[in-house]
Amino acid sequence: MAPRIGVLALQGNFREHAAMLRRLGAEVVEVRLPEQLDGLDGLVVPGGESTTFIRLMRLYGLDEALRSFAGAVFGTCAGMIVLDRNHLDLVDLETARNAYGRQVASFEADLELAGEDEALRGVFIRAPRVLDAGPEVEVLAEHDGDPVLARQGRFLVASFHPELTDDTRVHERFLELVKEEQRVRA
Repeated sequence: MAPRIGVLALQGNFREHAAMLRRLGAEVVEVRLPEQLDGLDGLVVPGGESTTFIRLMRLYGLDEALRSFAGAVFGTCAGMIVLDRNHLDLVDLETARNAYGRQVASFEADLELAGEDEALRGVFIRAPRVLDAGPEVEVLAEHDGDPVLARQGRFLVASFHPELTDDTRVHERFLELVKEEQRVRA
């Protein structure tokens, strides 16, 4: 049975994540209200503008709904910020917004992905930088010594945009995490 994956669709890159997940065989649900989290196996918190995301999440009650959501969660760019210590406090990371520069400083870089021989192309757009990661955080990829892809339990976070390339490996890892969490909860 295909996993049911929600993509937070308040703003940002939710369409690109939805397309990538559908390509990998997932059933995708655009999430705008707390009750839409019911019955989901996983959730993506996409890139966008973190301040706007947090404001809209509070307005619709999605901040508390996300805190009580039991499935796997994947946060990219602004999604990483939303999940960090200083916001929803679901991942033991401290991040700095736009730390690689403004929109004009956006860049792409080849990343070494843990357990893979082939480089992963990372698209960094006003990306957050990880300032500190707790001991439970497993770093899966770095850029210039800074973590850019990490996992803590049922959470996967990326400071780049894997949905903007044709490489499905990060989303595949998320779907594996979804399956792991389903087995743990079963």
